[in-house]
Amino acid sequence: MEERNITLGEFIIENQNAFQYSSGELSRIFNSIRLAAKVVNYKVNKAGLVDIVGAAGEQNIQGEDQQKLDVYANEIFIQTLINREIVCGIASEENDDFITVAGSDNGHNNKYVVLMDPLDGSSNIDVNVSVGTIFSVYRRISPIGTPVTIEDFLQPGINQVAAGYVIYGTSTMIVYTTGFGVNGFTLNPAIGTFYLSHPNMQFPKDGNIYSINEGNYVHFPQGVKDYIKYCQFEEEDRPYTSRYIGSLVSDIHRNMIKGGIYIYPTSTKAPKGKLRLLYECNPIAFIVEQAGGKGSDGFNRIMEIQPTELHERVPFFCGSNNMVEKAEEFMMKAKLSKY
Repeated sequence: MEERNITLGEFIIENQNAFQYSSGELSRIFNSIRLAAKVVNYKVNKAGLVDIVGAAGEQNIQGEDQQKLDVYANEIFIQTLINREIVCGIASEENDDFITVAGSDNGHNNKYVVLMDPLDGSSNIDVNVSVGTIFSVYRRISPIGTPVTIEDFLQPGINQVAAGYVIYGTSTMIVYTTGFGVNGFTLNPAIGTFYLSHPNMQFPKDGNIYSINEGNYVHFPQGVKDYIKYCQFEEEDRPYTSRYIGSLVSDIHRNMIKGGIYIYPTSTKAPKGKLRLLYECNPIAFIVEQAGGKGSDGFNRIMEIQPTELHERVPFFCGSNNMVEKAEEFMMKAKLSKY
């Protein structure tokens, strides 16, 4: 009997009952993300042909130049989620504050908030390197029927009910989890449908790839410097291979398939780290943990950090479990040696 290709829509429906708050809303959220991803994918793939690359002349809340495609992707994802009337609030890397979604009846009755980085790694667009979208879904904690509050967004990562990323590369994929493993779906561009291509994705316990911007070595804390030297030392299965794209989604996706660690630490240039806790680190950590890996700030589990602000930054160590634990050992040794 020929094996049937399962579409993303079919997979979501078939697994809807495994979702804790099964009511069809999760399916509608994913359908919105799937639709927006296809629109953004179309624009990404023709970016070199139209006036959609380059800077838009503005900066986002992070003080980073907004690429034109950043702005476009942000608008597409926000409008798609609002039009489907399935979320009560949205937070984006590109917006200073969260967006309240009242619904057509103005009743504030929807139950979920979505946090997202609409186009991660967008500075790579001009040079034709893979970029991605990261999203995170929480159940609201404010009373249904009232407008969302900042507390609905400032939840620790362990409260996530779903998270995922879209990678726009040589092929376009959606990879997501609802807390029951990780599955990847690849877009067939000829018919515009995502098919299950990577079922039950697993992070290798060990790996031989370390991903970090070594150009900032002199600015790194001592524990990170020591771990890099460990990775480079010729012993047992080392030296490891250094692979760094500069696009979080791309680096994590490669390491999940091949085995490796991704590090974006604090530095003298970025004392709190650079990556954002709520819409970069938490969703990626949720996916990675569900695939058997580990997400850390160098000392503590990322998903147990209590956020205090929407655009909070943290250091990020993420990937193969044994590699992250080894990096944490070096961080702790360096910390203790100070005393």
